[in-house]
Amino acid sequence: MNEAVNRRQMEAPPDGGNEMDSMVGRKRQESIVVSDETAVSFLGHEGARVLGTPWMILWMERTSRDAVKPLLPAGWDTVGTVVNVRHLSAAPIGAKVTFHAEVIEQSEKRLVFKVSAEAAHGLVGEGLHERAPIDVERFAAGLAKKKQARM
Repeated sequence: MNEAVNRRQMEAPPDGGNEMDSMVGRKRQESIVVSDETAVSFLGHEGARVLGTPWMILWMERTSRDAVKPLLPAGWDTVGTVVNVRHLSAAPIGAKVTFHAEVIEQSEKRLVFKVSAEAAHGLVGEGLHERAPIDVERFAAGLAKKKQARM
């Protein structure tokens, strides 16, 4: 992607709006209860079913996205680009897990989030997550070109 396209990713639409305000410090939290759908089953013992790492990451990403989505111009969203997290402790089925996301850095091309997951017994996971703001129509057009190139 060229520099001009990247620069436009952090600008408001061409309706006279200004560049997006700083999102640094923006926070959000979301909670789930670990269920059959979000717990691993491959250990082969019902008593060993815990929140799966892919589900923990999904909720960290979703919480990050939802933290900034209301601040984006119409037609814009974010996509995950980097996930660097550690799954530190098990959260069993039935445990309430709360996911936290805070924007700690913003540039023209990315938003960096400090993310964590906590349960009553303590920290379940933590790390950093990066997302890129995108114009959804432009993103879809780029994907269409990639699909055509495969044929």
